Amino acid sequence: MAWADIAGWSDDDHLQAYKAFRVSCRPISAQREPPADPKALGISLRDPCRAAKAADLSDGAKARAFFEEHFLPLRISRLGEGDGFVTGYYEPVIDGSRAQTDAYSVPVYRRPSNLFVRGVKQGANGLPNKGQVFRKIGRRKLVPYYDRAEIEDGAIAGRGLEICWLKSQTDLLFTQIQGSARVRLDDGSTIRINYDAHNGYPYTPVGRILIDRGIIPKEQMSMQKIREWIDQNPDGAKELRRQNRSYVFFREVQLSDKDEAVGAQGVPLTPGRSIAVDKALHVYGTPFFIEGELPIESEQSKTPFRRLMIAQDTGSAIVGPARADLYFGAGAEAGRVSGRLRHNVRFVILVPKSLDPVARGRKMPLPDARPSEKIAKLFPQVDPLKDQQKDQKNGAKLPETSAVPGPKDTTKAAESTKSAAPTAAQPPAAVAQASTIQTADAKVPLPEARPNIKPVREVRRRRYYRYYYRGR
Repeated sequence: MAWADIAGWSDDDHLQAYKAFRVSCRPISAQREPPADPKALGISLRDPCRAAKAADLSDGAKARAFFEEHFLPLRISRLGEGDGFVTGYYEPVIDGSRAQTDAYSVPVYRRPSNLFVRGVKQGANGLPNKGQVFRKIGRRKLVPYYDRAEIEDGAIAGRGLEICWLKSQTDLLFTQIQGSARVRLDDGSTIRINYDAHNGYPYTPVGRILIDRGIIPKEQMSMQKIREWIDQNPDGAKELRRQNRSYVFFREVQLSDKDEAVGAQGVPLTPGRSIAVDKALHVYGTPFFIEGELPIESEQSKTPFRRLMIAQDTGSAIVGPARADLYFGAGAEAGRVSGRLRHNVRFVILVPKSLDPVARGRKMPLPDARPSEKIAKLFPQVDPLKDQQKDQKNGAKLPETSAVPGPKDTTKAAESTKSAAPTAAQPPAAVAQASTIQTADAKVPLPEARPNIKPVREVRRRRYYRYYYRGR
Protein backbone atom coordinates (compact mmCIF):
# COMPACT_ATOMS: atom_id res chain seq x y z
CA MET A 1 0.00 0.00 0.00
CA ALA A 2 1.07 3.63 -0.46
CA TRP A 3 1.89 6.00 2.40
CA ALA A 4 -0.89 8.31 1.27
CA ASP A 5 -3.41 5.47 1.77
CA ILE A 6 -2.70 5.33 5.53
CA ALA A 7 -5.28 7.46 7.33
CA GLY A 8 -3.59 9.97 9.62
CA TRP A 9 -0.02 9.14 8.60
CA SER A 10 0.92 12.72 7.75
CA ASP A 11 -0.64 14.10 10.99
CA ASP A 12 1.37 12.00 13.45
CA ASP A 13 4.35 13.17 15.49
CA HIS A 14 6.97 11.04 13.76
CA LEU A 15 9.80 12.47 15.85
CA GLN A 16 8.47 10.80 19.02
CA ALA A 17 8.20 7.48 17.17
CA TYR A 18 11.72 7.99 15.81
CA LYS A 19 13.12 8.47 19.34
CA ALA A 20 11.39 5.31 20.57
CA PHE A 21 12.72 3.43 17.55
CA ARG A 22 16.29 4.53 18.32
CA VAL A 23 15.89 3.15 21.85
CA SER A 24 14.96 -0.24 20.39
CA CYS A 25 17.96 -0.10 18.06
CA ARG A 26 20.44 -0.39 20.95
CA PRO A 27 19.97 -4.15 21.56
CA ILE A 28 19.41 -4.76 17.83
CA SER A 29 22.75 -3.19 16.89
CA ALA A 30 24.48 -5.03 19.74
CA GLN A 31 23.50 -8.47 18.38
CA ARG A 32 26.54 -10.24 16.96
CA GLU A 33 24.78 -13.41 15.82
CA PRO A 34 21.38 -14.09 14.22
CA PRO A 35 18.58 -14.72 16.74
CA ALA A 36 17.95 -18.30 17.83
CA ASP A 37 14.30 -18.13 16.69
CA PRO A 38 14.39 -16.68 13.16
CA LYS A 39 11.23 -14.87 12.08
CA ALA A 40 10.13 -13.19 8.89
CA LEU A 41 11.94 -9.91 9.64
CA GLY A 42 15.02 -11.68 11.00
CA ILE A 43 17.92 -9.24 11.31
CA SER A 44 16.62 -6.89 8.61
CA LEU A 45 16.11 -4.10 11.18
CA ARG A 46 19.86 -3.65 11.46
CA ASP A 47 20.05 -1.49 8.33
CA PRO A 48 17.38 1.02 9.46
CA CYS A 49 18.97 1.06 12.92
CA ARG A 50 22.36 1.99 11.47
CA ALA A 51 20.74 4.80 9.52
CA ALA A 52 18.84 6.01 12.61
CA LYS A 53 22.00 6.06 14.71
CA ALA A 54 23.86 8.04 12.07
CA ALA A 55 21.03 10.53 11.44
CA ASP A 56 20.16 11.72 15.01
CA LEU A 57 17.18 13.72 13.76
CA SER A 58 15.42 16.52 15.64
CA ASP A 59 12.74 17.48 13.12
CA GLY A 60 9.35 15.80 12.62
CA ALA A 61 9.35 16.12 8.84
CA LYS A 62 12.79 14.53 8.59
CA ALA A 63 11.70 11.72 10.93
CA ARG A 64 8.72 11.01 8.67
CA ALA A 65 11.03 10.99 5.64
CA PHE A 66 13.29 8.54 7.48
CA PHE A 67 10.52 5.96 7.92
CA GLU A 68 9.30 6.41 4.36
CA GLU A 69 12.83 5.97 3.03
CA HIS A 70 13.71 2.78 4.93
CA PHE A 71 10.37 0.98 5.32
CA LEU A 72 7.41 -0.28 3.31
CA PRO A 73 3.85 -0.20 4.74
CA LEU A 74 1.83 -3.44 4.73
CA ARG A 75 -1.66 -3.83 6.20
CA ILE A 76 -1.99 -6.92 8.40
CA SER A 77 -4.83 -8.71 10.16
CA ARG A 78 -5.82 -12.14 11.33
CA LEU A 79 -6.90 -14.46 8.52
CA GLY A 80 -10.54 -13.79 7.67
CA GLU A 81 -10.73 -10.56 9.69
CA GLY A 82 -10.31 -6.97 8.58
CA ASP A 83 -9.31 -5.26 11.83
CA GLY A 84 -6.99 -5.99 14.72
CA PHE A 85 -7.59 -5.66 18.45
CA VAL A 86 -5.90 -3.55 21.13
CA THR A 87 -5.97 -3.29 24.90
CA GLY A 88 -4.00 -1.05 27.24
CA TYR A 89 -1.60 -1.53 30.14
CA TYR A 90 0.29 0.64 32.60
CA GLU A 91 2.61 0.52 35.62
CA PRO A 92 0.64 0.56 38.89
CA VAL A 93 1.78 2.66 41.84
CA ILE A 94 0.82 0.79 45.02
CA ASP A 95 1.60 0.93 48.72
CA GLY A 96 3.78 -1.73 50.35
CA SER A 97 6.25 -2.60 53.08
CA ARG A 98 9.57 -4.42 53.36
CA ALA A 99 8.31 -6.21 56.48
CA GLN A 100 5.12 -8.15 57.09
CA THR A 101 2.60 -6.31 59.24
CA ASP A 102 -1.11 -6.49 59.96
CA ALA A 103 -1.76 -3.96 57.18
CA TYR A 104 0.69 -5.48 54.68
CA SER A 105 0.25 -9.25 54.66
CA VAL A 106 0.33 -10.31 50.98
CA PRO A 107 3.84 -11.31 49.81
CA VAL A 108 5.38 -10.43 46.45
CA TYR A 109 7.58 -13.43 45.61
CA ARG A 110 10.77 -13.54 43.62
CA ARG A 111 11.49 -16.56 41.42
CA PRO A 112 11.96 -19.78 43.48
CA SER A 113 15.15 -21.78 43.04
CA ASN A 114 13.23 -25.01 42.29
CA LEU A 115 11.46 -23.53 39.25
CA PHE A 116 12.65 -24.94 35.94
CA VAL A 117 11.88 -24.22 32.29
CA ARG A 118 13.18 -26.74 29.76
CA GLY A 119 15.74 -25.29 27.38
CA VAL A 120 16.34 -22.17 29.50
CA LYS A 121 19.14 -21.67 31.99
CA GLN A 122 17.86 -21.38 35.50
CA GLY A 123 19.81 -18.20 36.20
CA ALA A 124 18.59 -16.36 33.08
CA ASN A 125 16.80 -13.03 33.53
CA GLY A 126 13.19 -12.95 32.44
CA LEU A 127 12.07 -16.51 31.74
CA PRO A 128 9.53 -17.00 28.90
CA ASN A 129 5.95 -16.05 29.74
CA LYS A 130 4.59 -19.13 27.94
CA GLY A 131 5.25 -22.84 28.07
CA GLN A 132 5.54 -25.51 30.73
CA VAL A 133 7.23 -24.83 34.05
CA PHE A 134 8.33 -27.53 36.48
CA ARG A 135 9.59 -27.97 40.01
CA LYS A 136 12.12 -30.58 40.96
CA ILE A 137 11.42 -33.31 43.48
CA GLY A 138 14.56 -35.10 44.56
CA ARG A 139 17.30 -35.20 41.97
CA ARG A 140 15.49 -36.01 38.72
CA LYS A 141 11.71 -35.98 39.05
CA LEU A 142 9.97 -32.94 37.53
CA VAL A 143 6.31 -32.12 38.18
CA PRO A 144 4.16 -29.09 37.23
CA TYR A 145 4.71 -26.08 39.45
CA TYR A 146 2.23 -24.92 42.08
CA ASP A 147 -0.81 -23.03 40.80
CA ARG A 148 -2.21 -19.80 42.23
CA ALA A 149 -4.38 -21.46 44.86
CA GLU A 150 -1.50 -23.55 46.22
CA ILE A 151 0.85 -20.57 46.35
CA GLU A 152 -1.75 -18.38 48.07
CA ASP A 153 -2.26 -21.17 50.62
CA GLY A 154 1.46 -21.08 51.52
CA ALA A 155 3.16 -23.66 49.26
CA ILE A 156 6.36 -21.58 49.03
CA ALA A 157 5.99 -19.48 52.19
CA GLY A 158 8.84 -19.23 54.66
CA ARG A 159 11.64 -19.66 52.10
CA GLY A 160 12.87 -16.08 52.11
CA LEU A 161 11.42 -15.28 48.66
CA GLU A 162 9.50 -12.16 49.74
CA ILE A 163 10.56 -8.95 48.01
CA CYS A 164 7.95 -6.87 49.82
CA TRP A 165 4.43 -7.07 51.19
CA LEU A 166 1.21 -5.54 49.82
CA LYS A 167 -2.16 -4.73 51.34
CA SER A 168 -4.39 -7.09 49.36
CA GLN A 169 -4.43 -9.94 46.89
CA THR A 170 -6.23 -7.60 44.49
CA ASP A 171 -3.20 -5.29 44.36
CA LEU A 172 -0.98 -8.29 43.68
CA LEU A 173 -3.31 -9.64 40.97
CA PHE A 174 -3.35 -6.36 39.04
CA THR A 175 0.42 -6.03 39.44
CA GLN A 176 0.85 -9.48 37.95
CA ILE A 177 -1.48 -8.63 35.06
CA GLN A 178 0.51 -5.46 34.25
CA GLY A 179 3.91 -7.13 34.72
CA SER A 180 5.55 -4.35 36.74
CA ALA A 181 4.84 -1.88 39.55
CA ARG A 182 6.19 0.94 41.66
CA VAL A 183 5.86 0.07 45.34
CA ARG A 184 5.78 3.04 47.74
CA LEU A 185 7.16 1.84 51.03
CA ASP A 186 6.00 3.05 54.42
CA ASP A 187 9.36 4.80 54.97
CA GLY A 188 8.80 7.06 51.92
CA SER A 189 11.12 5.27 49.49
CA THR A 190 10.08 3.46 46.31
CA ILE A 191 11.13 0.12 44.88
CA ARG A 192 10.57 -1.04 41.32
CA ILE A 193 9.60 -4.63 40.52
CA ASN A 194 9.46 -6.24 37.10
CA TYR A 195 8.30 -9.56 35.64
CA ASP A 196 10.82 -12.39 36.04
CA ALA A 197 9.00 -15.74 35.66
CA HIS A 198 5.64 -17.48 35.85
CA ASN A 199 4.39 -20.83 37.11
CA GLY A 200 3.55 -22.36 33.72
CA TYR A 201 -0.25 -22.15 33.73
CA PRO A 202 -2.03 -20.20 30.94
CA TYR A 203 -3.41 -16.80 31.81
CA THR A 204 -7.19 -16.71 32.29
CA PRO A 205 -8.71 -13.19 32.20
CA VAL A 206 -10.94 -12.67 35.21
CA GLY A 207 -12.89 -10.09 33.21
CA ARG A 208 -13.91 -12.74 30.71
CA ILE A 209 -15.21 -14.91 33.55
CA LEU A 210 -17.37 -12.05 34.83
CA ILE A 211 -18.71 -11.50 31.30
CA ASP A 212 -19.47 -15.20 30.79
CA ARG A 213 -21.30 -15.34 34.11
CA GLY A 214 -23.40 -12.33 33.15
CA ILE A 215 -22.13 -10.25 36.07
CA ILE A 216 -20.69 -7.37 34.00
CA PRO A 217 -21.84 -6.64 30.42
CA LYS A 218 -19.14 -6.88 27.79
CA GLU A 219 -19.56 -3.27 26.65
CA GLN A 220 -19.03 -2.05 30.25
CA MET A 221 -16.02 -4.21 31.07
CA SER A 222 -12.91 -2.44 32.39
CA MET A 223 -10.30 -2.91 35.11
CA GLN A 224 -12.16 -0.40 37.26
CA LYS A 225 -15.35 -2.49 37.01
CA ILE A 226 -13.41 -5.63 37.97
CA ARG A 227 -11.88 -3.93 41.02
CA GLU A 228 -15.26 -2.55 42.10
CA TRP A 229 -16.86 -5.99 41.93
CA ILE A 230 -13.99 -7.59 43.85
CA ASP A 231 -14.20 -4.96 46.62
CA GLN A 232 -17.97 -5.44 46.90
CA ASN A 233 -17.82 -9.26 46.87
CA PRO A 234 -14.92 -10.42 49.10
CA ASP A 235 -16.29 -13.96 49.33
CA GLY A 236 -16.53 -14.43 45.59
CA ALA A 237 -13.27 -12.57 44.91
CA LYS A 238 -11.12 -15.45 46.14
CA GLU A 239 -12.87 -18.00 43.93
CA LEU A 240 -12.74 -15.64 40.94
CA ARG A 241 -9.04 -14.92 41.45
CA ARG A 242 -8.17 -18.60 41.64
CA GLN A 243 -9.88 -19.30 38.31
CA ASN A 244 -6.71 -17.75 36.89
CA ARG A 245 -4.16 -20.42 37.88
CA SER A 246 -1.30 -18.41 36.42
CA TYR A 247 1.06 -16.78 38.93
CA VAL A 248 3.84 -14.28 38.23
CA PHE A 249 7.16 -13.93 40.08
CA PHE A 250 9.06 -10.64 40.14
CA ARG A 251 12.56 -9.27 40.47
CA GLU A 252 13.64 -5.96 41.91
CA VAL A 253 15.14 -3.58 39.35
CA GLN A 254 17.33 -0.57 40.05
CA LEU A 255 15.30 2.25 38.50
CA SER A 256 14.62 5.73 39.78
CA ASP A 257 11.21 7.33 40.02
CA LYS A 258 11.89 9.22 36.79
CA ASP A 259 12.65 6.06 34.78
CA GLU A 260 9.95 4.26 32.86
CA ALA A 261 9.26 0.54 33.17
CA VAL A 262 11.51 -1.83 31.21
CA GLY A 263 9.86 -4.00 28.57
CA ALA A 264 10.68 -7.51 27.43
CA GLN A 265 13.16 -6.15 24.87
CA GLY A 266 15.22 -4.85 27.78
CA VAL A 267 14.73 -1.14 27.01
CA PRO A 268 12.67 1.54 28.83
CA LEU A 269 9.14 1.88 27.51
CA THR A 270 7.81 5.13 26.05
CA PRO A 271 4.25 6.07 27.11
CA GLY A 272 2.01 6.39 24.08
CA ARG A 273 4.63 4.90 21.73
CA SER A 274 5.50 1.44 23.10
CA ILE A 275 3.34 -1.62 22.49
CA ALA A 276 3.42 -5.25 23.53
CA VAL A 277 3.06 -7.74 20.67
CA ASP A 278 3.05 -11.48 20.10
CA LYS A 279 6.71 -12.44 20.43
CA ALA A 280 6.13 -15.68 18.52
CA LEU A 281 5.23 -13.69 15.39
CA HIS A 282 6.94 -10.31 15.59
CA VAL A 283 10.41 -8.91 16.22
CA TYR A 284 11.12 -6.31 18.89
CA GLY A 285 11.79 -2.90 17.37
CA THR A 286 9.30 -3.28 14.53
CA PRO A 287 7.22 -0.13 13.87
CA PHE A 288 3.42 -0.46 13.66
CA PHE A 289 0.98 2.26 12.66
CA ILE A 290 -2.29 1.83 14.56
CA GLU A 291 -5.41 3.65 13.39
CA GLY A 292 -8.83 3.70 15.05
CA GLU A 293 -11.08 5.41 17.58
CA LEU A 294 -10.38 4.78 21.28
CA PRO A 295 -11.91 6.07 24.56
CA ILE A 296 -8.85 8.11 25.56
CA GLU A 297 -10.54 11.22 26.97
CA SER A 298 -13.48 9.43 28.64
CA GLU A 299 -15.30 6.11 28.71
CA GLN A 300 -17.78 7.19 26.00
CA SER A 301 -15.42 9.25 23.87
CA LYS A 302 -14.20 8.21 20.44
CA THR A 303 -10.84 9.90 20.28
CA PRO A 304 -9.06 9.46 16.92
CA PHE A 305 -5.95 7.38 17.53
CA ARG A 306 -3.54 7.42 14.57
CA ARG A 307 -0.07 6.82 15.83
CA LEU A 308 3.20 5.11 14.93
CA MET A 309 4.13 2.66 17.71
CA ILE A 310 7.24 0.53 18.38
CA ALA A 311 7.11 -3.13 19.52
CA GLN A 312 9.14 -3.30 22.75
CA ASP A 313 7.22 -5.67 25.02
CA THR A 314 5.11 -8.83 25.07
CA GLY A 315 2.47 -10.54 27.19
CA SER A 316 0.91 -13.97 27.57
CA ALA A 317 -2.52 -12.63 26.52
CA ILE A 318 -1.15 -10.94 23.39
CA VAL A 319 -1.69 -13.53 20.64
CA GLY A 320 -2.07 -12.95 16.91
CA PRO A 321 -0.55 -10.86 14.11
CA ALA A 322 -2.79 -7.79 14.61
CA ARG A 323 -2.94 -7.77 18.42
CA ALA A 324 -1.25 -5.22 20.67
CA ASP A 325 -1.21 -3.84 24.20
CA LEU A 326 -0.70 -0.04 24.30
CA TYR A 327 1.52 1.30 27.10
CA PHE A 328 0.25 4.51 28.74
CA GLY A 329 2.80 5.08 31.52
CA ALA A 330 2.51 4.90 35.31
CA GLY A 331 -0.06 6.07 37.83
CA ALA A 332 -3.79 6.15 38.39
CA GLU A 333 -4.70 8.20 35.29
CA ALA A 334 -2.74 5.85 33.01
CA GLY A 335 -4.55 2.98 34.69
CA ARG A 336 -7.96 4.50 34.02
CA VAL A 337 -7.20 5.08 30.34
CA SER A 338 -5.65 1.66 29.72
CA GLY A 339 -8.36 -0.09 31.72
CA ARG A 340 -11.15 0.86 29.33
CA LEU A 341 -9.42 -0.19 26.09
CA ARG A 342 -10.87 -3.24 24.33
CA HIS A 343 -11.35 -2.04 20.77
CA ASN A 344 -10.89 -2.98 17.14
CA VAL A 345 -8.34 -0.96 15.16
CA ARG A 346 -6.41 -1.25 11.90
CA PHE A 347 -2.77 -2.34 11.82
CA VAL A 348 -0.05 -1.39 9.34
CA ILE A 349 3.35 -3.00 9.84
CA LEU A 350 6.45 -1.21 8.54
CA VAL A 351 8.74 -3.73 6.84
CA PRO A 352 12.38 -2.86 6.02
CA LYS A 353 12.95 -2.32 2.32
CA SER A 354 15.58 -5.05 2.28
CA LEU A 355 12.64 -7.48 2.46
CA ASP A 356 10.79 -5.90 -0.49
CA PRO A 357 9.29 -8.87 -2.42
CA VAL A 358 9.25 -6.91 -5.70
CA ALA A 359 12.93 -5.97 -5.43
CA ARG A 360 13.87 -9.52 -4.44
CA GLY A 361 11.92 -10.87 -7.40
CA ARG A 362 14.11 -8.87 -9.79
CA LYS A 363 17.23 -10.55 -8.38
CA MET A 364 15.77 -14.05 -8.37
CA PRO A 365 17.69 -16.36 -10.78
CA LEU A 366 15.64 -17.56 -13.75
CA PRO A 367 15.65 -21.15 -15.10
CA ASP A 368 17.68 -22.05 -18.21
CA ALA A 369 16.19 -21.06 -21.57
CA ARG A 370 14.21 -23.70 -23.46
CA PRO A 371 16.20 -25.52 -26.17
CA SER A 372 15.64 -24.62 -29.82
CA GLU A 373 13.43 -26.73 -32.09
CA LYS A 374 16.49 -28.19 -33.85
CA ILE A 375 18.09 -29.32 -30.56
CA ALA A 376 14.77 -30.72 -29.35
CA LYS A 377 14.55 -32.95 -32.48
CA LEU A 378 18.12 -34.19 -32.07
CA PHE A 379 17.60 -35.04 -28.40
CA PRO A 380 13.95 -36.01 -27.92
CA GLN A 381 12.80 -36.47 -24.35
CA VAL A 382 11.30 -39.92 -23.81
CA ASP A 383 9.04 -40.77 -20.92
CA PRO A 384 9.01 -44.61 -20.48
CA LEU A 385 5.90 -44.46 -18.32
CA LYS A 386 3.88 -42.67 -21.01
CA ASP A 387 5.10 -45.10 -23.71
CA GLN A 388 4.07 -48.04 -21.54
CA GLN A 389 0.58 -46.55 -21.04
CA LYS A 390 0.23 -46.05 -24.80
CA ASP A 391 1.12 -49.71 -25.47
CA GLN A 392 -1.51 -50.86 -22.99
CA LYS A 393 -4.15 -48.69 -24.71
CA ASN A 394 -3.23 -50.12 -28.11
CA GLY A 395 -3.68 -53.71 -26.83
CA ALA A 396 -0.04 -54.78 -26.86
CA LYS A 397 0.90 -56.99 -23.94
CA LEU A 398 3.99 -56.34 -21.90
CA PRO A 399 6.62 -59.11 -21.80
CA GLU A 400 6.07 -61.33 -18.83
CA THR A 401 8.83 -62.61 -16.65
CA SER A 402 8.90 -65.90 -14.89
CA ALA A 403 11.26 -68.18 -13.13
CA VAL A 404 13.64 -70.54 -14.91
CA PRO A 405 11.57 -72.40 -17.58
CA GLY A 406 10.93 -76.08 -16.89
CA PRO A 407 10.24 -78.93 -19.33
CA LYS A 408 6.48 -78.18 -19.46
CA ASP A 409 7.10 -74.52 -20.24
CA THR A 410 9.52 -75.48 -23.06
CA THR A 411 6.92 -77.79 -24.64
CA LYS A 412 4.20 -75.15 -24.47
CA ALA A 413 6.51 -72.60 -26.03
CA ALA A 414 7.31 -74.95 -28.92
CA GLU A 415 3.60 -75.69 -29.55
CA SER A 416 2.74 -72.02 -29.54
CA THR A 417 5.56 -71.35 -32.00
CA LYS A 418 4.26 -74.02 -34.38
CA SER A 419 0.68 -72.78 -34.19
CA ALA A 420 1.80 -69.21 -34.74
CA ALA A 421 3.93 -70.05 -37.81
CA PRO A 422 2.59 -68.20 -40.93
CA THR A 423 1.04 -70.19 -43.75
CA ALA A 424 1.38 -69.50 -47.43
CA ALA A 425 -2.21 -68.18 -47.60
CA GLN A 426 -1.56 -65.41 -45.04
CA PRO A 427 -0.76 -61.92 -46.39
CA PRO A 428 2.52 -60.19 -45.46
CA ALA A 429 0.71 -57.78 -43.09
CA ALA A 430 -0.76 -60.72 -41.20
CA VAL A 431 2.66 -62.32 -41.04
CA ALA A 432 4.16 -59.16 -39.57
CA GLN A 433 1.32 -58.87 -37.05
CA ALA A 434 1.72 -62.51 -36.03
CA SER A 435 5.45 -62.09 -35.55
CA THR A 436 4.83 -59.01 -33.38
CA ILE A 437 2.35 -60.87 -31.19
CA GLN A 438 4.73 -63.82 -31.04
CA THR A 439 7.57 -61.60 -29.89
CA ALA A 440 5.37 -59.94 -27.29
CA ASP A 441 3.96 -63.22 -25.95
CA ALA A 442 7.25 -65.08 -25.91
CA LYS A 443 8.63 -65.54 -22.43
CA VAL A 444 12.11 -64.20 -21.93
CA PRO A 445 14.27 -66.78 -20.13
CA LEU A 446 15.96 -65.54 -17.01
CA PRO A 447 19.42 -66.52 -15.80
CA GLU A 448 19.70 -69.32 -13.34
CA ALA A 449 19.14 -68.42 -9.76
CA ARG A 450 22.12 -68.12 -7.48
CA PRO A 451 22.65 -71.44 -5.65
CA ASN A 452 21.62 -71.40 -2.04
CA ILE A 453 24.80 -72.50 -0.29
CA LYS A 454 24.65 -72.73 3.44
CA PRO A 455 27.65 -71.20 5.18
CA VAL A 456 30.02 -73.65 6.76
CA ARG A 457 30.42 -73.05 10.41
CA GLU A 458 34.03 -72.65 11.27
CA VAL A 459 35.17 -74.56 14.30
CA ARG A 460 37.11 -72.34 16.58
CA ARG A 461 40.11 -73.69 18.32
CA ARG A 462 40.24 -73.05 21.96
CA ARG A 463 43.45 -72.09 23.54
CA TYR A 464 44.22 -73.04 27.02
CA TYR A 465 46.39 -70.89 29.14
CA ARG A 466 48.05 -71.63 32.34
CA TYR A 467 47.96 -69.07 35.02
CA TYR A 468 50.69 -68.92 37.52
CA TYR A 469 50.24 -67.25 40.84
CA ARG A 470 53.12 -66.04 42.78
CA GLY A 471 52.83 -66.17 46.48
CA ARG A 472 54.15 -63.41 48.64
